[in-house]
Amino acid sequence: MRNSLLPLLLLLAACDQTKQASPRQQTATPVEVATVSRSPLIAHRILTGSLQAVSTVRIFNEEEGRIVNLPYYQGDTVEKDAILASIDDRLIQAELKKAEANLKQAKVDVKRINSLYRKKLASEDELARTQTTFETASAEVSLLKTRLGHTQIKAPFSGIISERLKETGDVVPVHSHILTIFDPAEIKITVPVSELLLSNINIGDTVEVRIDALGEEQFPATVKRIFPTIDPQTRKGHMEIQFATIPAGARPGQLCRVTVNTQTTPRRNVPFAAIRHDNQGEYVYRLTADKSVETVRVQTGILLGNQMEILEGIEVNDRVVVKGFIGLRDGKKVTPVNIKPVPASSTE
Repeated sequence: MRNSLLPLLLLLAACDQTKQASPRQQTATPVEVATVSRSPLIAHRILTGSLQAVSTVRIFNEEEGRIVNLPYYQGDTVEKDAILASIDDRLIQAELKKAEANLKQAKVDVKRINSLYRKKLASEDELARTQTTFETASAEVSLLKTRLGHTQIKAPFSGIISERLKETGDVVPVHSHILTIFDPAEIKITVPVSELLLSNINIGDTVEVRIDALGEEQFPATVKRIFPTIDPQTRKGHMEIQFATIPAGARPGQLCRVTVNTQTTPRRNVPFAAIRHDNQGEYVYRLTADKSVETVRVQTGILLGNQMEILEGIEVNDRVVVKGFIGLRDGKKVTPVNIKPVPASSTE
């Protein structure tokens, strides 16, 4: 009986030793890692802007009076030099006739006094006064003709009426805003841009523009102007973009999306997924030579796309964990998989 129980007791003892030993065995955790590199970061940014007319002119009157003709309304197309508005000119016409009569008489007087002066029958003072009267009358006629021209307000260029602020019959003082006209053949885009991104954009850079109202098509365009100031509240500047060819159906005021490709100077960077946070700040898990991990505190810089700039803490060619963080701690053995360098570009 004792001999039959001995093998069973040995078996139970072996099982007990196995259970006690198993906690001391450490299973390597599979993780995904990336290699820290120093490279330019290329960000594909989509910025929101709006279409604006390059040439927009507000039409004002230079003569007061009653509007007797105002033929165009919002949306109407007009040709250059078309009469946009007419001001009642009857009073100026009457003044012009009177001034022309005075000029005619002054011309006769100058001729008569000149003849008398040559015969020494008129003095130099008489001749000078007559000449002054003639010149004054001539200037008055020129002034009234100019004023008469101002009663016919013409289109400065071919375009579209965007505002009509007065009506036929209105009596308007000088410099009243009557209409607004814009040129649909010249359209620009003004886009607000973060100061961090703006430093990596140059005049002449190519961009792609999608106009919401026109569907998914992308239209080529170019950065024409970068404004020199930054808004201290928003920390944004502005750039102006010009189409290579104005898209059919594009109109001022339409919303658009501008895709900008920018490249930074070379920076030490890691995927944003590698950055961890606790109450002490930011850190990463760095892979050691014996394929365990250690916690390393880092100081980060700018984020472009999914790439984070590293200012301090880890060096180029260090390998950091980007996936598989559950259960990680200092000294934990890991099995690195999908080892790959940090990509030089990112999309946002």
